[in-house]
Amino acid sequence: MAEAAPAQAVRDAAPAEARTADWHALPADETLRRLETDGHGLTAEEAARRLAEHGPNALPEPPRRTWLARLLGQFNNLLIQVLIASGAITALLGHWVDAAVIIAVVILNAIIGFWQEGRAEDALAAVRSMLSPDASAVRDGTRQTVPAEELVPGDIVLLEAGDRVPADLRLIDARGLRAQEAALTGESVSVVKEVAPVDADAALGDRTSLAFSGTLVASGRGTGVVVATGADAQIGRIGAMLGGIEETTTPLLRQIDRFARLLTFVILAVCVAVFAYAVWIAGYAVEDAFLAMVGMAVAAIPEGLPAVITITLALGVQRMAGRHAIVRRLPAVETLGAVSVICTDKTGTLTLNEMVVRTVVTGHGSEPVEVSGEGYMPHGEVHQNGDALHADAHSAVQRLAHTALLCSDALLVQSDDGWRVEGDPMEGALLALARKTGLDPKEERRTHRRLDDIPFDAAHRFMATLNHGPDGRTIHVKGAPDRLLKLCATQMGDDGPEPIDRDAWAARLEELAKGGHRVLAFATKTTSRKAIGMDDVADLTLLGLGGFIDPARPEAIEAMADCLRAGIEVKMITGDHALTAMAVAEELGLSTHGEAVTGAEVEAMSDEELRRRAPDVDVFARAAPEHKLRLVEALQATDNVVAMTGDGVNDAPALKRADVGIAMGIRGTEAAKDAARVVLADDNFASIVAAVREGRTIYDNIKKVIAWNLPTNGGESLVIISAILFGIALPMTPVQILWINMVTAVALGLTLAFEPAEPGVMDRRPRRMNAPLLDAEMVWRVVLVSALFAAAVFGVFFWAQAQGRDLSYARTLVVNLIVVLEIFYLFSVRYLHLPTLSLRAAVGTRAVWTGIAIALAAQAAFTYAPPLQSVFETQAVSPADGLLVLALGVILLVLLEVEKWVRRWGGLSTRTG
Repeated sequence: MAEAAPAQAVRDAAPAEARTADWHALPADETLRRLETDGHGLTAEEAARRLAEHGPNALPEPPRRTWLARLLGQFNNLLIQVLIASGAITALLGHWVDAAVIIAVVILNAIIGFWQEGRAEDALAAVRSMLSPDASAVRDGTRQTVPAEELVPGDIVLLEAGDRVPADLRLIDARGLRAQEAALTGESVSVVKEVAPVDADAALGDRTSLAFSGTLVASGRGTGVVVATGADAQIGRIGAMLGGIEETTTPLLRQIDRFARLLTFVILAVCVAVFAYAVWIAGYAVEDAFLAMVGMAVAAIPEGLPAVITITLALGVQRMAGRHAIVRRLPAVETLGAVSVICTDKTGTLTLNEMVVRTVVTGHGSEPVEVSGEGYMPHGEVHQNGDALHADAHSAVQRLAHTALLCSDALLVQSDDGWRVEGDPMEGALLALARKTGLDPKEERRTHRRLDDIPFDAAHRFMATLNHGPDGRTIHVKGAPDRLLKLCATQMGDDGPEPIDRDAWAARLEELAKGGHRVLAFATKTTSRKAIGMDDVADLTLLGLGGFIDPARPEAIEAMADCLRAGIEVKMITGDHALTAMAVAEELGLSTHGEAVTGAEVEAMSDEELRRRAPDVDVFARAAPEHKLRLVEALQATDNVVAMTGDGVNDAPALKRADVGIAMGIRGTEAAKDAARVVLADDNFASIVAAVREGRTIYDNIKKVIAWNLPTNGGESLVIISAILFGIALPMTPVQILWINMVTAVALGLTLAFEPAEPGVMDRRPRRMNAPLLDAEMVWRVVLVSALFAAAVFGVFFWAQAQGRDLSYARTLVVNLIVVLEIFYLFSVRYLHLPTLSLRAAVGTRAVWTGIAIALAAQAAFTYAPPLQSVFETQAVSPADGLLVLALGVILLVLLEVEKWVRRWGGLSTRTG
């Protein structure tokens, strides 16, 4: 299908160099050879030549629509064009004030849309802002600070903690180097970088020999050679995706477009048929037939409908802002109500993006210890098998936590926004664990002074410190479990060190990994040395293992249940590891079926195969940006309305392609926010549920507006057509019809935009994407109400004439009758899914009663004010006739409620919810 084209085009358009050279899989010296450079860097002359060849290290400016094109685009809507036509017809009748009102509505609609689009996406500029302005490079054999835009392939770049990587680099030296890549890959913790090559087919997050442009150096230092710049870098490929993706049209706009085309065709066809009948069969003069046709067109065209729909959406935007959801594109507020699938990132969206030690394994044969608490808050309890630990077991956990805090450099800081970590997130989690076991990190570090240390390095994969305390000198070590197990000769048992059982610990490590934990091992060794080297880190005593996890947000668990209850499927698409993603998914209540599809598997699937698999899989792991984009397209191809949530640069292409992209406002990157149509101000997945509820309410209200407009306009049209067919005087003039439509559309129709959600709105399944605005029930409603309106009008019209009233009085009575009927019909249409004859419905809303008061006041002026009597040819109506009109309104409401009850309880309703 056509929807899959953008992702395929991005893959086909990938730079030739990126497709042919897998830099992460090449040895460092081979990379230098291919790029014709060495540790002394390029010469200034060679750098200038390559800059001319490759261009600046910057992303190209995207093409932008001019303000005039944006303004003209506001009129590229058939209903708006119908509205303009109705204004022109009104002007032809010589009623310039009424024509000016209609044109003012058109202009107001255009201004609202133009202002919304004035805040148009700027995702490429946001990505561009992530690039570092300067870089430390080696040129002519010396270290220099050069503008990042002037970096070229082959440049040697130096990295230190806190730097933003200025281009894609193949590392040739790394000393304890860690990079924070969550915004690009979705990896929830900093990634250890090393020089050794990795497999050519390694996922983006596993390419540890590369440092990516736009990511942050969390710790350590390193040196790399530039292998890709600007649009050729990974971040540039995301920019290319964004530039090549066309946004989808929202379901509402598609429905309104189909509805407007159908309505226009019907109105024009009927007008032509009636004109032909009046001239060639009924014998009307051409001028009289034309005026009658204009009157019918004015009656049929819902002049206020586009404005009311726009205002309904605008009010929804305001209400959504109160629920912490900022809507950047006006129709997106309704699209949320049609969402059938939510594709969500994991890190920072469903999870806290804060590591926490959840499980600790200590002595041989002991059960794992569970640690409670959220994020970096140093509050929680230590349990085993659901019971608080006894003193001996607790001391084993405390011993491990003691080593963990002494073998760490991070700090926990409490601020107004809560607890945060300064340093490595996993070390922050260890400090929180220490506090939960009763240790004071500041006091422990004071009484156990650090004498020496061995920083973490990817080559040896551990960190060691030498500390002097009251019991002497001790070496404390933390690191990768498989590495430390080889360095340990004993393990800590109940009575002290005992021979280590490596197989048992390997089994425990595998158990933790299957649970989605990231694992560190901890060990100690007493010594008399004053300094330590690599040879001292041997014959250690293993204290245990610590299992880390980025926990699910508590509110996200409840929100997930609400989504599933509302018939909305949730797909987790993350750059993190499969086991980690599965653990979080199970915590959230997603049905994983024991499997997760990886990005590599997605890459290997054809578009057709992905369309078949995607609906049945809830967890996608190690997904690169192009994988997320393909998944969104695959789900859209199966007639789903897809929402995509995320916060990273890697989420931006999918956010833009989705029917409604939802970005996180606090943690989200600017690229993600600008690519999305909705931004959550509180980064709370639960706000999506509130937004979906609001979206469904808005769609209900738009249907109510249409369900109120069409029958009232249909009744007026039926009266005109019947009068022409039977050769009788028109019961109302075209200008009187225009008065009814404009006054009631604003005073009455607009009140439906303020209707609250009906009970059970979140217990219905999402509506079908191709569900028409005019379904079978709506068509029946239009026919029934139009017929009742026409019958009432002709009954009153003929009755008035039978009473000896002149034509002006009869027409005045008819206009008042139509307004009263529309008021009572307003109460009937306020509830599409519930009965109207109830106390809740009778009380109404402030907007409803305000609208009725305005309509009645306007109608009183129309009927009794001499200036308006002169303009509209009206006469004062007697109180007795006014009571008759009121009684007919009550009868209409009762008849419609009986009909609604028969359909509801008789099983005749065609509504699908």
